[in-house]
Amino acid sequence: MSATTTRPALPWLIIVAGSLIAMLTFGPRSAMGFFQLPMLNDTGWDRSTFGLAMAIQNLCWGLGQPLFGALADKYGTGRMLTLSGALYALGLFTMAHADAPVWLHIGGGVLVGLGVAAGSFGIVLSAFARNVAPEQRSLAFGIGTAAGSAGMFLFAPLSQGLISAFGWSDSLVYLGLMMLIVPLLAWPLRGNAKSGKQSRREFEQSAGEALREAFGHRSYLLLTSGFFVCGFQVAFITAHFPAYLGDIGIDARYAVIAMALIGFFNVIGSLASGVIGQRYSKPYFLAWIYLARSLAVTLFLLLPQSPASVIVFAIVMGLLWLSTVPPTNALVAIMFGTRHLGMLGGIVFLSHQVGSFLGVWMGGYLYDKFGSYDAVWWFGVALGIFAAIVHWPIRESAVERGLPAAA
Repeated sequence: MSATTTRPALPWLIIVAGSLIAMLTFGPRSAMGFFQLPMLNDTGWDRSTFGLAMAIQNLCWGLGQPLFGALADKYGTGRMLTLSGALYALGLFTMAHADAPVWLHIGGGVLVGLGVAAGSFGIVLSAFARNVAPEQRSLAFGIGTAAGSAGMFLFAPLSQGLISAFGWSDSLVYLGLMMLIVPLLAWPLRGNAKSGKQSRREFEQSAGEALREAFGHRSYLLLTSGFFVCGFQVAFITAHFPAYLGDIGIDARYAVIAMALIGFFNVIGSLASGVIGQRYSKPYFLAWIYLARSLAVTLFLLLPQSPASVIVFAIVMGLLWLSTVPPTNALVAIMFGTRHLGMLGGIVFLSHQVGSFLGVWMGGYLYDKFGSYDAVWWFGVALGIFAAIVHWPIRESAVERGLPAAA
């Protein structure tokens, strides 16, 4: 009857190391918005140039994730995380010394994007899934996601402080040096898809068979289409919210406060999401998250905008920010098991990053065209309603197979 006999202990070394990696990989890329205005002031580039670099970053993150996920499943998570730290650092160094837009796009776009992909939530959480009991996955995913959220909370004021003290270029170099810590933390997560406690009992499939099964599964396709919306919403806010606040006359310090609040309450929201996802329907929970996001943006745009409203909006969005990640990854594991979770979860995240690409790029393009972010805000509201609709019919159950998924 005791908890120790009914629930195995969590593998804390793996969870702590993975959580620290999530914090480091998510932190700098979530603070990119603070570099936009100082960089553009020094270089004379327009917002479309910076927006395109961040859009490329998000697209490379998305395109790289299924590939790195499949490689981690086969060759080991630790190797992909080591590669992540190297690519991330190289990208930030290149971005720091960019003297033409092409180097901004290669460094801050391609290399940072691939670095994030090789060390992203999908890579880390797939290692968690293989080493915890199925009933503990949602909680473990919540812990890992909360750590990434903590990275956003820590790196928002850290990045702004570095920029104020050393300038944007040197600040990017210092962030790049921090990314070299990632390979040192990768050792506890060195196993591949066959080395985890859960994966030893998984249904044997080739990668091709797993892909065919997934793309023929209605709930998986709905989940993938809905996660596109998450990417659009959070990437637009990450890249353009500091500039938006300046446009509406809000003091620059509230941009730092807002992003830090999003990061702090994101920790709470992610942990709560992991707990809620263990007890209630994950598809319904996701639908309510997307509806709540649309409502929060609508009220923020329609009500008088002030420092107080910015703070309230940041708190609400923080609670909803990455709360989609634990139930989304848990649903993929429930549907197909953990054998190809890195790859299949990576494809879901590719959809997220296509949305991120459009959110960041459209933000810069439509601002330069119309002098306002309003059209992108309202498009995000409509997408949130769409996401709520497509999550409602998702089935929270394992795919039907000719052989059982577990012995």
